[in-house]
Amino acid sequence: MAEHNVNWEKLKKMCQKLMMAEHMSEEDAWICADNLVDADLCGVESHGVSRMQNYMKRLKTGVVDSGGKCTIEKESPGSLYIHGGNAMGMVVGNFAMKKCIEKAKESGCCFATANNSNHFGMAAYYVRMAAEAGMIGIVGTNAPPNLAPWGSPQKYMGTNPIAFSAPTLGEPVILDMAPSIVAMGKIILAAKLGKTIPEGWVLTKDGKPTTDPVEGQYGTLLPIGGAKGSGLAIFMEILCGVLAGAGVGPHINHFWKDFEHPQNVGHFFCAVDIDKFVGIEHFKENIDCIINEIKALPKNPGVSEIFMPGEIENRKRAERKANGIQLSDSVYEELKVLAEEYQLDFDL
Repeated sequence: MAEHNVNWEKLKKMCQKLMMAEHMSEEDAWICADNLVDADLCGVESHGVSRMQNYMKRLKTGVVDSGGKCTIEKESPGSLYIHGGNAMGMVVGNFAMKKCIEKAKESGCCFATANNSNHFGMAAYYVRMAAEAGMIGIVGTNAPPNLAPWGSPQKYMGTNPIAFSAPTLGEPVILDMAPSIVAMGKIILAAKLGKTIPEGWVLTKDGKPTTDPVEGQYGTLLPIGGAKGSGLAIFMEILCGVLAGAGVGPHINHFWKDFEHPQNVGHFFCAVDIDKFVGIEHFKENIDCIINEIKALPKNPGVSEIFMPGEIENRKRAERKANGIQLSDSVYEELKVLAEEYQLDFDL
């Protein structure tokens, strides 16, 4: 399949202009575009600009409020309860994590929940914000059902990701993972690109293994570690749905299929100011000691290097900023069609 090498800054500007054409403010559109392009820079294409067509449809139909504003409904020195205003999830996520960082500088730690939100892109984006502020970050979100509780063939929980970050003397350590073996976005992207998927990622609606991503979209994803992954997904529903006052499981409306009802996705955010504990420089030095010790450990046969969480993504990020992002022909054409629809210059 043909690919197109594009400059990441041009790509971000294109996405920003498209969303501004659907009445988003310049600042909010930049936040969303920055999140999406950052996913492509990190190699997480399932959460990148391949979703632009659907985001634009959601804005156009009004199922997402292009001018939605976040409001703080409850607040304490170490907590925030946020109404997302049915804004784009990236706008809600950016607002919540910035507020958490501000409050953590005073209280040492801030935990926030947000409701009435939408799909917020790559969770790693928000914990990176915390790491760059010298803090530990923890973020989670729920999603429409794609994962069955252990012991049932019927999907109920979302592929609810959780992300952690810690600053180091270099690039932050970042873990961004779903309780499923793979995110549904990768199944959808494989279907879009006409590729097969590995057996063991997903079951059909009849409970049978499949390598067909189209069939997989109508089935259920498999959890990591069996009952352990299922249990993690359930607790993410508790934190992001019940505690946040948002939708839960099948009561969250579908991102790809429902263009009439707001999603009411819920998130949580946490920022921990390291300086209130051991001190940031001491922390970074000790983290780097751990990194060096782990990377110096004996390697299994066939392993050339031991990677820290997020290290591969950090390297891709640097390489793609320097050399460009490879967009598949189908995603490139989708962006081109959107630009034509909104009468924007297409210079990717």
